[in-house]
Amino acid sequence: MMVPALKKLYPNKEDASAALKRHLSIFNTTPAVVSFIGGCAIAMEEKFKKQKEAGEDCDEESINAVKAALMGPLAGIGDSFFWGTFRIIGAGIGCSLAAQGSILGAILFLLVYNVPAQLVRYYGLRIGYKSGVGFLASMNEGGVIAVLTECAKILGLVVVGSMAASMVSLSTPLVLNIGGAEVVVQDIFNGIITGFLPLGLTFIVYWLLNKGVKSTTLLWLIIILGIVGSMIGVF
Repeated sequence: MMVPALKKLYPNKEDASAALKRHLSIFNTTPAVVSFIGGCAIAMEEKFKKQKEAGEDCDEESINAVKAALMGPLAGIGDSFFWGTFRIIGAGIGCSLAAQGSILGAILFLLVYNVPAQLVRYYGLRIGYKSGVGFLASMNEGGVIAVLTECAKILGLVVVGSMAASMVSLSTPLVLNIGGAEVVVQDIFNGIITGFLPLGLTFIVYWLLNKGVKSTTLLWLIIILGIVGSMIGVF
């Protein structure tokens, strides 16, 4: 990302090479928000070049310090919005339509995630270049970033809960004979809370994932459980 800008700023090959080496340090953040940091870095490179030409001292290593300081907070924002919100909303809408056999499921999943991501990438570079670190600092001081992150988390949880209720299907046909009276087990679960079994299965899978069980292992276990449960009349 930095190569075109640095080549334009430093026509001299040696200066361009030195600038490129400055950006080889470890850097990792959410892809959708990386352009904001790139814009800041380009603006700083431009500023340092002017200072050099004017014979002023400049701390070029501060560019990497700014990049390292920004990548953590922005990764948290990017993960909350793009991985935890847009991706999940897109998956919820897409899976619902795909389950009905509609090709719009796949198309909407891609659009719901990628349209916001590409817009943020494009305008993030412009905002980062024009406003730089001051823009993020002002948002942080005003508490805007904290509010946005919290809203994204809440929205993501609501969508996950909706998906668990509408897309996880699990019920039992068991009927118990107690004192000559037939008791439908599924009615007992429904009396506790609607969708009790799907919710319980979701929590169990979530707990196992946190314990380090691989998702492929869980998929095989669910398939085997479904087959065995169906054969013995439990599910």
